Amino acid sequence: MQEEFQLNLDIYKNLNRGIESTYINLNPIQRGGVLTAEARKAALEFADGYSVCDFCFESRVDLVQNPPVRNLTADIAEFLNMDDVRFTAGCRHAKWAAMHMVTEPGETLVLDSLAHYTSYLAAEANQLKVVEVPHSGYPEFTIDPEGYAEKFEEVERNTGSLPALALLTHVDYRYGNVADAASVGKICKEYGVPFLLNTAYSSGIMPIDGKKLGVDFLCASGHKSWAASAPMGILATTFEWNQQVFDKSTIRGDWSGRGFTKKEVALFGCSPVFGVPVMSLMASFPSVVERVKHWDEHVENARYLASQLERIEGFHQMGVKPTEHTLVAFESLPLFEAAAKTKKRGYFLYHELKKRKIIGIQPGMSKSFKLNTFGLSRVQVEYVANAFIEIARKYDIPVEDEA
Repeated sequence: MQEEFQLNLDIYKNLNRGIESTYINLNPIQRGGVLTAEARKAALEFADGYSVCDFCFESRVDLVQNPPVRNLTADIAEFLNMDDVRFTAGCRHAKWAAMHMVTEPGETLVLDSLAHYTSYLAAEANQLKVVEVPHSGYPEFTIDPEGYAEKFEEVERNTGSLPALALLTHVDYRYGNVADAASVGKICKEYGVPFLLNTAYSSGIMPIDGKKLGVDFLCASGHKSWAASAPMGILATTFEWNQQVFDKSTIRGDWSGRGFTKKEVALFGCSPVFGVPVMSLMASFPSVVERVKHWDEHVENARYLASQLERIEGFHQMGVKPTEHTLVAFESLPLFEAAAKTKKRGYFLYHELKKRKIIGIQPGMSKSFKLNTFGLSRVQVEYVANAFIEIARKYDIPVEDEA
């Protein structure tokens, strides 16, 4: 007789985030992924597992015409000025897929030293060696494009051949610096090294032109920057590479003779976004096309917040100044010192902000922190600035008068 399970299933009931809709969320990985009203409606409509596959006649979700996934694929390629697009299970899957299809185990990947950890893991999973382009260090942490040329030549001297691939993180997740992708793309073309650009924090919120940047492969995050539900990624490429990157299956069952000739190997046959992810991306796409036109206004809001927070003694914006992005990192030693005098220690900042209906600063952070203002109105940004100043004054941290 089977032993009865002793599971506490009550913990899975009445699930909620514990966050009210009126809160201001500064979480760096969430601002660009906040769903539009249209996407929330689509998410409910397509919440069931394979909801997009009602009229799938060609065995691949990217070819479904109703709902218009095929149109969306073509329109996103045009929007990014690339030639072909597929959907993936996140930006990390897109990076893995590109590496898998254009490199061989043992070859070398040159990447920036601010790259997301998944870039390293994608390389590891594909058995690639990695060579890093150093950053400039504190306080700006910039990547010099010429570092790619130097590393290409270093790899060639050491291995006898150029790297199989170069990867640049367009906007790094630690400081929000916008790297000079066009210069790196030009260097890659000069050396004949294929160029993969990670736009997890850029495409979908700021204008991107893949051809102008000299990109061979462009990967994006729907849930970080395209107002889509997770997991949602985009892999775009050019005509020169699309056959290789989206190569189709040739395997045959040795007994049954079964084959899957429409299925694409790097995507496990069919992009794994059969419901809410792709439909939320589709529903938000018109808003995404519109919002990138207003990127300068979003950056101006972030600069305003940085200028206000730097009125607090000991607060310094890290990375390039003025910031060129809405993801901004701060050094805040006075808050760290204040934390030592509170019962909640490093968590006091999180709780002080939450009292003021502001969330998204990682709990426990006070010595330094990062935030993202994308999509917030100027009134909301002013509210955030005033909240930080109010907290500083509460803990006797001097604040400069406004100029």
